[in-house]
Amino acid sequence: MNIQTSVEAPVIKNERPRAILFLVITATFWSLGGLLIKSVNAHPFAIAGVRSAISALVFLAVLGKPKINWSIAQFGAALSYAGTVILFVLATKLTTAANAILLQYTAPIYVALLSGWLLKERTRPLDWITVFIVIGGMALFFMDSLSTKGVLGNIVAIASGVCFALQAMFLRMQKKGSPWESIFLGNILTAIIGIPFLSIAWPNASGWLNLLILGVVQLGLPYILYAKAIKHTSALEATLIPVIEPILNPIWVALFIGEKPGLWSFVGGIIVLAAITIRCVLVEVRKC
Repeated sequence: MNIQTSVEAPVIKNERPRAILFLVITATFWSLGGLLIKSVNAHPFAIAGVRSAISALVFLAVLGKPKINWSIAQFGAALSYAGTVILFVLATKLTTAANAILLQYTAPIYVALLSGWLLKERTRPLDWITVFIVIGGMALFFMDSLSTKGVLGNIVAIASGVCFALQAMFLRMQKKGSPWESIFLGNILTAIIGIPFLSIAWPNASGWLNLLILGVVQLGLPYILYAKAIKHTSALEATLIPVIEPILNPIWVALFIGEKPGLWSFVGGIIVLAAITIRCVLVEVRKC
C-alpha cells in the first residue's frame, strides 16, 4: 500500500501544472461564447441544443465509446451541465453578455460554501480571500457594461452559475473515474431538449457556421480538456481559474466589433488575473 502511494504521488504532482494549463485553455475557448451566441438568429434553446449535439459528436470522435454507469455523480453532473449550458445561452439572449458571464461566475462562491460538505475539500482562508477579490475585480471590469435591464436574464444567469458550481462538484466526485461521460450525457440531454426549438427560427448560413464553431471550438474541445483537468484540481480551482473567461470575452468583442473596454476594465482584469496567479503560486509553494 505504501509502495503504491509513493509511486502515484509524483504522477499526480506532475499532472497538476498541466491541469491548470488545460483550465486556462478551456477558459480561452469558452470566452468565444458571448460573441458567437449573439450572432446566431435562433431560439436560445435551439442554439444550446445544436451546439451540444455537435459537441457530443466531438466527444465520440476524440474519446470513443462512453462507459455509462448511471451513478449519482455521473447523472448529477450531466443534469447540472445541461442546466449550465442551456441557462447560459438563454441568459445571453435575455440580458447583456457582460451580465450573463459575470453572474454565471458567482459559481466559485457556491463551490466554496458546499465543497467541504460534498467533497471534503476544505476551503482555506486564502481561497475565500481569492474568491472575493476575484468577484470584486470582475465587478470593476464590467462597471461600464453592467445593466439592470433584463432582470429575468440576470436571474437565469445566476441559476446558470449555480448549475456550473454543481457541475464542477459532481465531476470532481469522479476524480478516480472518467468524468467525461457525464459531459457527453449532458450534451445529449441538452440536444434532446433544444433541437425541437429549431422549428421556431431556422439559422441562416452564417448562423450554422457559428453553431459549428460553438459546438467544436467553444464547447466540445474545451470540455474535453476540462474533464481531464478536474481530476487533478479541486472543484474550487475548476471554477475559479476559468474566471479569465469573462475577462477575455469583451476582448474578442473589442477585436471583432470595435467596442473597447475602459480604464476600470483594465484595472479589474489585472486584479482578477493577479489574484488567481498569486493563489496558484502560493498553493504550489505550500506543497513544496
